[in-house]
Amino acid sequence: MQMASDIERHDTDILILGTGGAGMFAALHAQQTAPEGTRITIAVKGLIGKCGCTRMVQGGYNVALGGGDTVERHFMDTINGGKWLPNQDMAWKLCEQAVVRVRELENEVGCFFDRNPDGSLHQKAFAGQTADRTVHKGDLTGIEIISRLMEQVLSRPIEKLQEHRAIGLIPTKDGSALAGVLFIDMRTGKFRFIRAKCVMMGTGGGPTMYKYHTPSGDKTMDGLAMALRAGLPLRDMEMVQFHPTGLLAGAHTKMTGTVLEEGLRGAGGYLLNSSENRFMFDYDQLGERATRDVVSRGIYTEMRKNNTSENGGVYISMSHLGPENVRKKFSGMVKRCADSGFDLAGGKVEVVPTAHYFMGGVVVDPDTRTAMEGLYVAGEDAGGAHGSNRLGGNGVANSTVYGGVAGDIMGLDLRKMNAQRDPDEAVLSAEVVRAQHPFSRKPAIIQALRHTLQEAMWEDVGVMRTRAGMERGIARVSEISDELMTIGVDPSNLAFNLTWHDWLNMRSLCDISSVIAKAGLVRENSRGAHFREDFPESGTMESSFFTVARKTRDTVEVSREKVKFSIIKPGESILPEGEPETLVEAKL
Repeated sequence: MQMASDIERHDTDILILGTGGAGMFAALHAQQTAPEGTRITIAVKGLIGKCGCTRMVQGGYNVALGGGDTVERHFMDTINGGKWLPNQDMAWKLCEQAVVRVRELENEVGCFFDRNPDGSLHQKAFAGQTADRTVHKGDLTGIEIISRLMEQVLSRPIEKLQEHRAIGLIPTKDGSALAGVLFIDMRTGKFRFIRAKCVMMGTGGGPTMYKYHTPSGDKTMDGLAMALRAGLPLRDMEMVQFHPTGLLAGAHTKMTGTVLEEGLRGAGGYLLNSSENRFMFDYDQLGERATRDVVSRGIYTEMRKNNTSENGGVYISMSHLGPENVRKKFSGMVKRCADSGFDLAGGKVEVVPTAHYFMGGVVVDPDTRTAMEGLYVAGEDAGGAHGSNRLGGNGVANSTVYGGVAGDIMGLDLRKMNAQRDPDEAVLSAEVVRAQHPFSRKPAIIQALRHTLQEAMWEDVGVMRTRAGMERGIARVSEISDELMTIGVDPSNLAFNLTWHDWLNMRSLCDISSVIAKAGLVRENSRGAHFREDFPESGTMESSFFTVARKTRDTVEVSREKVKFSIIKPGESILPEGEPETLVEAKL
């Protein structure tokens, strides 16, 4: 086993964790605003452009570009969709800067988005929004954005550390600031500590602790687990978004859980139960175009009534819109379904709510700064912008907007920073010991334990919750965590030792799963993605609070803080008087 003295050490000025939309935009903007000669390093658990959640974005990018739409309307949709829990200053910056960022994506990064015959950007309908505002590249928008960003980053003098897994945020000895980050170089298995004056964390979320989930299995909430251990406050940790339409192709395939994009329902797709009845109007007047949390609960309720498809979900049907139109507009989705044996254009496809996005995250200000000097957080690792529910299309906008903001702010803050900060060597050593824990145990198979965790979270801390269920979930997660600590890994060859990384993945998932359930217990009402069957009322919007989880020593405590209505109060609107607030008609 390696000792702390064997750690490879390296210095940089700006260190960026993650190469999704947030990480790569941060790198590009930091290069523009930082002093000449600034060293910028970008590190990623996988390969640049080939991993992360931004690449997986299908639907598109929300931005108010006129034609009756406004930043104010986008903002109001975001606040209403988040059930008045968003940090309003963050939500406003998201909506306002999305207009700037989408032009930057086109004109500077080189993205090509779909256009109308008159040359303007085509914008499609997404659920829960009062305008067709979602810019897209077919139904594979994320690949377009991440591919162009990758080209830009790879062409710049930015240090790239691929297959480097971040495992610990290392503070200064007095704990007041961040000194750097501890990594495992997955190619060799060796530890590497990188000091940096500014660190941006954009590792993404990835709620893969659920039976049905959309992110790839390597997305395991590592960033939030590191932030929790570092003592940073985490907000809205109970808010796990389930996308209503995850593909349900059976337990035998990894395709199960992958998303069938929001635009299908936005374009007029039907959700049908086993009797082929459109059931969503039984749950909401907007039917299939209600927000994701509402539709997920509607589907889950039909599942509990056994009004289900062959594999236990429900169906989505598009054929009434014309098979050829569907094939043309949603070619990526049609192919994805065909690969799993379904005909999206002309038949029915089985779907199930699938854990998709995490609204919770590190408490940050609208400039991405955290409570720890030197640490900035953007993208899905940051809480606040979405409140209790994220609108479809706001995710990639959030990552690119705030990634750019973080890059700008780090470049400016760096001008006021002088020497590197020295790390707390005791914390550094403790993180090494923590990561090496399984080397002293007898090797065993981990995957079955991960399935047990996924079943526990789906059943007890899933789409619909109760106190008894969440308490049972906490106990089950604790038992799983204890069992994990008895499972060992063969340390004889640590280069690309995926069993070791599976073990580390599980530890992150267990840590965050427990916090999700504990935050859910504190929220004794139902808001957005968090629905308590024993507390079904939302409470008054005026009394809105968000939860804050902090770890002190070995205990996680969850408190409440009042939402600040910094721009608009419940019952008010910033839309011009007389402007309609109803949904526009969807256009296929």
